[in-house]
Amino acid sequence: MRQTAIVLGIVLLALSAVAPAAGVAGATPGDAPANAATAQDLECSFPLTVTDASGHEVTVDDEPGRVVTLNPSAAQTMWEIGARDKVVGVSQFAGFLEGAESREVVTSGFPSTVNAEKVIDLEPDLVLAPNTIDNETVTQLRDADVTVYRFEMATSIESIYEKTELIGQLAGECDGAESTVTQMRDSVETVEQAVADQDEPSVYFDMGDRYTAGPNTFIGQIIDRAGGANIAANANATAPYPQLSAEFIVEQDPDFVVVNVPPAQLGNESRSYIPEDSVVRNTTAWEEGNVVVVNSNHISQPAPRVVEPMTQMAQAFHPDAYEQANTTTTATEATTEAPTTESTGDGTTTVAQTTTDPGDTGTTIPGFGIGTAVVALLGAVLFARR
Repeated sequence: MRQTAIVLGIVLLALSAVAPAAGVAGATPGDAPANAATAQDLECSFPLTVTDASGHEVTVDDEPGRVVTLNPSAAQTMWEIGARDKVVGVSQFAGFLEGAESREVVTSGFPSTVNAEKVIDLEPDLVLAPNTIDNETVTQLRDADVTVYRFEMATSIESIYEKTELIGQLAGECDGAESTVTQMRDSVETVEQAVADQDEPSVYFDMGDRYTAGPNTFIGQIIDRAGGANIAANANATAPYPQLSAEFIVEQDPDFVVVNVPPAQLGNESRSYIPEDSVVRNTTAWEEGNVVVVNSNHISQPAPRVVEPMTQMAQAFHPDAYEQANTTTTATEATTEAPTTESTGDGTTTVAQTTTDPGDTGTTIPGFGIGTAVVALLGAVLFARR
């Protein structure tokens, strides 16, 4: 049961994707060519022609009024840039977004499959699809004169900026995309300034059954830029989300462990999320209570809300430095309160979680609303045995 849950979780991570730079087929995320849009010069005009991850030239003739998103990260991005009202169809994993329940669900099963007929019946002006959608489905949609843009796999924070900007251009929501990316960059800059010149604690991102995020994934980069040293970088693994040996984890003896938890299960004592048979219990992180608990919907999707778990990690890894940097930031602009660490009195440390009622748009990072509906299948299956 546990093994199956982890495999499913990894597949869900793969469903999250990013866009190649606008107009360039197969561009490497983070390497923005001269004609790629940036947050400083983002403009919306139609018709718009861009090349997607499959090398297909996608032309959007007019500003879309009806958009279908086939993965949760694209849906989250549409929500964050202020384009949620244009979304008429979503995947089954987008239910955590406020108001998503009123949209048509066009995917099912696991791995996720698309009901092409449902998508076509919605008469979308644009479909945003992950690269995991099979070619047959994409061809079927395009043969029905549906405009489909396919994304690449996520590898970096910069590629998430690019994806957000490109979705803004495709959807005709450039102002919202520019504002969202600016807020993301500000939050990331605050984190990077806080952790600069700090000693990096070793960190293990625990997906369960010893699976983890490698250094060449966007999650791995989040750990690094939050001021941690990802132990997976020492494993010489080629898979983006490798399974580490128990001996390797014990040998690395991480200072911190990060676990991703469904929002409905947040709020418990941090060490309670570590199974009794986990090798993590043989590490310094466990002994010192350095278990950082993050929202699975935000850490697993390459979309604007990734800045929240990044900020949370930075505060846990470097609490004094982050507090000082955040104080400097709040001296010049209004910000919301970041998560806080609390002693539980038993030698452990809990990172306080922000919880909201369904429909609440409260935030912990400026500009980013936090959904609290039922978690996507990733979180559900990872914690099924508990």
